[in-house]
Amino acid sequence: MKFVDEARIRVAAGDGGDGCVSFRREKFVPRGGPDGGDGGRGGSVYLVGDEGLNTLADFRHSRRYAAERGDNGRGRQMTGRSGEDVVVPVPVGTVVVDAETGETIGDVTAEGERLLVARGGDGGIGNIHFKSSTNRAPRQSTPGQSGERRELGLELRVLADVGLLGLPNAGKSTLLRAVSAARPRVADYPFTTLYPSLGVVRVGPGQSFVMADIPGLIEGAAEGAGLGVRFLKHLARTRLLLHVVDVSCIYDDRDPAEDAASVVGEVARFDPALAARERWLVLNKMDLIPADEQEAVTAEIAAAMGWDGPVFAVSGETGEGTAELCRRVMVRLESIDEEGDEHGPGG
Repeated sequence: MKFVDEARIRVAAGDGGDGCVSFRREKFVPRGGPDGGDGGRGGSVYLVGDEGLNTLADFRHSRRYAAERGDNGRGRQMTGRSGEDVVVPVPVGTVVVDAETGETIGDVTAEGERLLVARGGDGGIGNIHFKSSTNRAPRQSTPGQSGERRELGLELRVLADVGLLGLPNAGKSTLLRAVSAARPRVADYPFTTLYPSLGVVRVGPGQSFVMADIPGLIEGAAEGAGLGVRFLKHLARTRLLLHVVDVSCIYDDRDPAEDAASVVGEVARFDPALAARERWLVLNKMDLIPADEQEAVTAEIAAAMGWDGPVFAVSGETGEGTAELCRRVMVRLESIDEEGDEHGPGG
């Protein structure tokens, strides 16, 4: 199924039922008085997280969701039946925005989590509530209130612990295939990754994390070049970024340090906070570098970048160095959990 990460829908909560004007009419009961009941509450619209969904594609066909209206009140002080709520399943990781105001209503970050997006109207009150010592036969009631109506923008932001960042053809998809059971498309030309891919990386018994591969960035992405920065929002929830750099580009007279700097620049233009997220350097395609030159190439690239953080030399194609990388990532994620890092998957 095609990955769809944005959608727009209309939701309408039910109106409340009207209050009733009624008087008791019973044999042998003189002056029965008012007994009009209240109207029922209108149904509300909720979005609920469903881990079985991983796309917003269904909303290309169903874009309107309306809850039931509340019934009117009746005589004998009978309250009208409340309208049925509408519950709309959405993928876990869906952010909900009011399309008219741009206000973020909330996000759904867990299985079964419910988010109220349109509240049903309250029912009107019947004439029994207007009875007083000076008004023994009130003929007043109130109509039900209108339910909320909204146009919503839905954005799916994948929930991953680790995000892969890099240029097209840096080998991110190959790396994801090497360390997880995910099978993203791989080819020897740019932009083979058109949509985010997720993979579960299992390090040991009870130890695993989720890794996300997003489409590669090129210089000018912030201005719309290539695939732009449309998918960078998927890295907003990650706790750790792995910046994947293709070391084999040195044979094409390209500078890996310049390639890396261009990616960081595009991320900073998109979101300075994301650019400041903890990031490790992963030098990929080391199998294309002679064994006796790998250490020198690694040191040279790190020095050219002015890099003082963790550096890993790996090959997604052969699996060289990937086990150690995943082990170190798992240790760091467990450390972040203990620190209570604010950029966890639900953040």
